[in-house]
Amino acid sequence: MRRAPLVISATVLGTSAVLGFHAHSAAVPLAKATTSVAAASSPAASGSGGASGAGSTSASASSRSSSSSGAKTATGAAMSTRYGPAQVRVTVSAGKIVKVEAVELQNADRKSQEISSYAAPILQQSALSKQTAAVDAVSGATYTSLSYAASLQSALDQVAFKARDGSTASTDVSQLQ
Repeated sequence: MRRAPLVISATVLGTSAVLGFHAHSAAVPLAKATTSVAAASSPAASGSGGASGAGSTSASASSRSSSSSGAKTATGAAMSTRYGPAQVRVTVSAGKIVKVEAVELQNADRKSQEISSYAAPILQQSALSKQTAAVDAVSGATYTSLSYAASLQSALDQVAFKARDGSTASTDVSQLQ
């Protein structure tokens, strides 16, 4: 008899905890995933273009810009895959990668958009922390990961950035067609 109030109280407390639980929201939209790590920013380079044919592995739509603070911004080549192109813009300042943003990622269908929005912040953080385009592929996002790294390497080549460990990412995405 003495345990009944304790059991009822525990049941009410447990039920209210379960009802008060809020699951995480859906994947972060791509626009919100491209945040800057550094407070210093430079004028953004604008690049446009896409794949120029079904057999094309990349389009050379890229651009560079510099600011008076010494920051260099470049937009990598658009790397074409069967799920759509990927293109990345990078800002390098004082010999460090300070900003990486996806200009365009795979979006051929809803599933591709979902995968890209999940993988983009992971790839961005990895590039910023490793200071190289040779980032690990995100599980379940192989096409996005490989094309992201290839476009990032293309942009880093434009600003003559070399990783401290000498690592580079492959810019050959022909196997992704």
